[in-house]
Amino acid sequence: MKARVTVTLKTGVLDPQGKAIEGALKSLGVEGIGAVRQGKVFDLEIADMDRAAAEAAIKAACEKLLANTVVENYRIDIA
Repeated sequence: MKARVTVTLKTGVLDPQGKAIEGALKSLGVEGIGAVRQGKVFDLEIADMDRAAAEAAIKAACEKLLANTVVENYRIDIA
């Protein structure tokens, strides 16, 4: 089983890297992009287990390591 975890900053949290990317795009002449917020994507391969157990294991991984839940949100997509 495969899963993708997408981690993004919570609304209201400053994103200096996103601002830097936004500025770089403008300096490169890329038009029409208003704001940029950056995040992280993790692709995971899950050992043989049922979907509920896999989701619980991934949630534990997010809470313990993959996301800083004080300032970040995460979304789990299991394929």
